[in-house]
Amino acid sequence: MDFAHIPNSSFSSFSSPENLKEDYEQYNNALMPSIFGFICFIGIFGNSVVIYTIVKKAKLCSQPTVPDIFIFSLSIADLLFLLGMPFLIHQLVGHGSWCFGGTMCTVITALDSNSQIVSTYILTVMTLDRYLATVHPIRFKHVRTPFVAGAAVALVWVFSLVSITPVWMYTGLMRLKDGSVGCALLLPDPATDTYWFTLYQFFLAFALPWAVICGVFFKILQNMSAAVAPLPRHSQRVRTRKVTRMAVAICLAFFVCWAPYYVLQLAHLGVQRPTFAFLYAYNIAISLGYANSCINPFIYIVLSETFKRQLVVALRPPHGVLRVAPAPADGSMSLQVAPDCSQPSHSQSKRELLRNMLPVTVAVH
Repeated sequence: MDFAHIPNSSFSSFSSPENLKEDYEQYNNALMPSIFGFICFIGIFGNSVVIYTIVKKAKLCSQPTVPDIFIFSLSIADLLFLLGMPFLIHQLVGHGSWCFGGTMCTVITALDSNSQIVSTYILTVMTLDRYLATVHPIRFKHVRTPFVAGAAVALVWVFSLVSITPVWMYTGLMRLKDGSVGCALLLPDPATDTYWFTLYQFFLAFALPWAVICGVFFKILQNMSAAVAPLPRHSQRVRTRKVTRMAVAICLAFFVCWAPYYVLQLAHLGVQRPTFAFLYAYNIAISLGYANSCINPFIYIVLSETFKRQLVVALRPPHGVLRVAPAPADGSMSLQVAPDCSQPSHSQSKRELLRNMLPVTVAVH
């Protein structure tokens, strides 16, 4: 979402009883800022824990997995998305006023729009990865590498930055009726451009990726029911099912949280004078959209046993495991402290692992 479509100062555009105006102002000044503040705090904390856990695992194990890269990238996008919430809260409390200048208006609005699209398309790419892992686990094994996953995420970011060109071009400051300055998307022809930009945003950031996600998961379920693909070893099949289940949960959370917002965006095109109930529902839909970035970390923790183990390893004090190495020529026994890593990389050879150990020599008399 971008701040131009948030109706926190739209009350002046329609007439209503004075008590309704007071209720709406109280609602904007107390209830919604409190909800947004709670979502912002929990979301930033949760995504920061996810990022820290994956970075700590990468330091211990040296090689992140493909799901790690997607989860890490999604958490970065969610974190950047949530960092725009304090500015939204400030707008709600200030009845739409903006006091951070024109440059920050453009940067924060673009960051908000960009992070939303990046999150959506990372979910889409993650779904395609689940398709390859489930339907073609052997045939495309060489494609499902951390390098390819990182390149796909980089392309998503480039695509998103290009797709929000209208936001970069037309976001700016506007004078409000009370004399203050607001941050808005100032389209050249508001009557026509708002209609087309809303449709553009709906299809680009929601309808198209959701159609791809649904189509891919349908093919996955179809393949699972037919069970004709070559099957890898049992442990890998179990892990694939668990990761796929987590991806399905993340995508469903995305739909539940974002569908109300986009439905109301389309409905808003036909509403000339929105009622208090419409504005109330609109802001609730916005809070659901932000809550999606807050929910994802808890989905990882609940549905991923591997992530739970990684989280425990990341949060507990560092320690190693003593191992007995072959006796050297002087007859002493060498105890070596191995790095604590629950899932060491397969690319790490025994010689590299041995070289990373810390020798502690104990003389044998």
